[in-house]
Amino acid sequence: MSSPNRSTHIRLTSHPEPNAGTIKHPVKWGAKDPKERGPIIGSVTNPADRNVIGAHGGSYSLYRALAISARAMNPLSRPDLHNTHPTAEIGPHPQWFDPGKIVSLDPWGHMVGQVFQNDIAGGVDIRPSIAVTKARLNMPEILSAMGASRLKADGGFLHESGDISVTKIAVDPVWYLPGIAERFGCSEGELRRTLFEQTGGMFPELVTRPDMSVFLPPIGNITVYVVGDVSRLSDPKTRIACRVHDECNGSDVFGSDICTCRPYLVHGIEECVREAQSGGVGVIAYNRKEGRALGEVTKFLVYNARKRQEGGDQASTYFERTECVAGVQDARFQQLMPDVLHWLGIQRIDRLMSMSNMKYDAITGSGIEVVERVPIPAELVPPDAQVEIEAKKAAGYYTPEGAPDASALDQVKGRDLERF
Repeated sequence: MSSPNRSTHIRLTSHPEPNAGTIKHPVKWGAKDPKERGPIIGSVTNPADRNVIGAHGGSYSLYRALAISARAMNPLSRPDLHNTHPTAEIGPHPQWFDPGKIVSLDPWGHMVGQVFQNDIAGGVDIRPSIAVTKARLNMPEILSAMGASRLKADGGFLHESGDISVTKIAVDPVWYLPGIAERFGCSEGELRRTLFEQTGGMFPELVTRPDMSVFLPPIGNITVYVVGDVSRLSDPKTRIACRVHDECNGSDVFGSDICTCRPYLVHGIEECVREAQSGGVGVIAYNRKEGRALGEVTKFLVYNARKRQEGGDQASTYFERTECVAGVQDARFQQLMPDVLHWLGIQRIDRLMSMSNMKYDAITGSGIEVVERVPIPAELVPPDAQVEIEAKKAAGYYTPEGAPDASALDQVKGRDLERF
């Protein structure tokens, strides 16, 4: 702390440092000049410099605290950003300067080492909230697609080994509270109070520091995989294939067959490769929203409730069982999802690999044109996932053949617990 108090003294964040009424580094969200916009400073090495609520690292900020508690990390340690700069140039794009277009991430978050180099050299602890690197993906389904001649190696995007060359981007959440409130149709004061109360009072500054308009929430991040030239995403002439995917660890990683998540994700990746090979660019935006942002524990409880209900697991009661356990059918609320697409400069998506009406409405409602919606091929839907996909079609998911009626839904049943 900058105060002369003894080390055992704790100054509550609801009671700021003396003479701390003025923020040293104000944030002017949406400003065209990054220096006028100001840096996002959530580090705790010098509390007097902080200009946001929360701490860097998203859901991993608590692990940093544990590392310090275990004396494995110096609390005053600062990152050496030498050679960490992005491997691809992204932006600035016009969407960055519209305060309403991007409210859940810092558009300049990948450039802090360059833009604020002098401030960092002068001792201000400014940290990136976005990292851009290059990588190769390898999934067995891609090799299967190559074996079936649906994909062919080109030596650039897709290699004989099945590796896919991508630009990989990690984006930590940075919330501009006035913009978040506007997206959800509530007042900023109401949003702040609810966030404070529903997190058990974790962040007092939400209600005591109205002068701080930026919040670093302890939630999961976004990972973006781009097949092709990232800089071409902002060119209206570039064809773009895109899959916006919400995390499902059980299916995405371990191949659980109760949902369509991994099959649709892999299908999206295959289409992205195909688009890049045809001269366009493919984009996978992977959001950490496990179990429709209700969490994995809640999701597994819902699985049990579905399987044990009278009549078994059925499409007609799919969403009802979720609401009975969680209190809401879906907490993903896709209003914030298009922000990362705007950050990339995307204005049009030629092929959207998604049947979700919520994702489609959020994307088009934010001003991005969607030319074609691509449903998951029927042969990719696992047996136990028929309940999910048919229920979602009935609830408004896009399907060329039309939604099933009530009698058809009643006939769709999932596997009993005794048959696993």
